[in-house]
Amino acid sequence: MKHPIYILLLLITCASCTKQPKLDGIDLEKFRADYGGCKGDRTKMIEKLKSLKSEIKGVSSNDLDNYFGKPDIQQLSDRSQEYYIYFLEAGTHCEDIKKPSSSLIMAVRFSAMGMATEVNFQRGMPEE
Repeated sequence: MKHPIYILLLLITCASCTKQPKLDGIDLEKFRADYGGCKGDRTKMIEKLKSLKSEIKGVSSNDLDNYFGKPDIQQLSDRSQEYYIYFLEAGTHCEDIKKPSSSLIMAVRFSAMGMATEVNFQRGMPEE
């Protein structure tokens, strides 16, 4: 009867281990403080963020919250997937977050398990 307990503990331990990305070169404190990219600090980080795209994939949504802060917009998608939207430059959303904006965004797509599967840089909101 001891073996099922060990297996359960092993599964819990493995599930709690998530990828810890190397986000060198990004001032995460400034990123979090620049809500909506309205201050202009995120604009200076765009090229570095693009180069770290593969580092962000595989990170859990909880960990991404810890690194980049809460998303500017959280968008639910089909099959229990979701997007975290971070505006990288100022736009009409700075006046009202509900206004459509064509500003550059970083859209991180999460699987139903809460792991980042896709990171896109685009203008405007992602298509569902």
